[in-house]
Amino acid sequence: MKYRITHSTLYHYSQPVGLCQNEARLQPRNFWRQQCDSSRFDIKPTAVDFRERVDYFGNRVAYFSIQQPHTRLDVTAINEVTIFPRQNNLDLLNQITWEQVRSLLQEAPLQGPPPQSQQGQIQLQNQDQVLEILNARQYVLDSPMVTIMPELADYAQTSFLPNRALVEVVHDLMQRIYKDFTYDPTFTTIATPLSEVLSFRRGVCQDFAHLAIACLRAYGIAARYISGYVETLPEPGKQRLVGADASHAWFSVYIPGTGWLDFDPTNNTVPLDQHITLAWGRDFADVTPLKGIAFGGGQHTLSVSVDVLRLE
Repeated sequence: MKYRITHSTLYHYSQPVGLCQNEARLQPRNFWRQQCDSSRFDIKPTAVDFRERVDYFGNRVAYFSIQQPHTRLDVTAINEVTIFPRQNNLDLLNQITWEQVRSLLQEAPLQGPPPQSQQGQIQLQNQDQVLEILNARQYVLDSPMVTIMPELADYAQTSFLPNRALVEVVHDLMQRIYKDFTYDPTFTTIATPLSEVLSFRRGVCQDFAHLAIACLRAYGIAARYISGYVETLPEPGKQRLVGADASHAWFSVYIPGTGWLDFDPTNNTVPLDQHITLAWGRDFADVTPLKGIAFGGGQHTLSVSVDVLRLE
């Protein structure tokens, strides 16, 4: 499946900005499920300094600065991506229990040979598996926007039945969030704490991803935040609205023997060929699509338009 994604961000300033420096995570990752075929930026005014790098998590980052006075900043990223979906859902049949996964994440050695198997535990076969576990450990810890709280553990408890397969736990948690919470783009902002999302049972995709991640980390399970896009299809008989799509967020869980498996609580689905991944990290703070510093500018307004077009 091939897509062209056009992501436009427009800032209007009440006073001139003399200098701005920005970082954009708007270029899709390359990994087993997708390949970014082409990527380019259209920046107005023209950036005088433009560089690309890869961050700690392996995300593509573009840095640019504008050094001329401006009252309008228009940043458009245009990417073409090929998605290679899983051919089946056999990964959903992985029967390793959440207790076994928690033990692996807690007990993998920092160095030396893999530990010998014990009753009720899974043996790590080689050093590569140990390194994979060690990498996953960082996604068990608190992060800037996801802090483990007792009330989140209480909410998740119903899903964490004893000796239940981790895949079943996460699938059940995803379904519960989908049923229990109302999608309300007017209720939260980036700064709304998870305690309010949980209390009022309202939020957006970012909130639901953070909520699921916090619930899983509360039980020692590694979970990470995914930013990207999802294709939205028009209702039968209606034309597709250009620019009506939006950025999206979901989460991923580390499952030994499978790797990282994505779940989308906003849509109650396991992402296949309609989800395009931009970046991943501990939470939204690690993958902000566009951020920066502006000198001057006064007040500003922001508008974002995203268009996900299927090419075949």
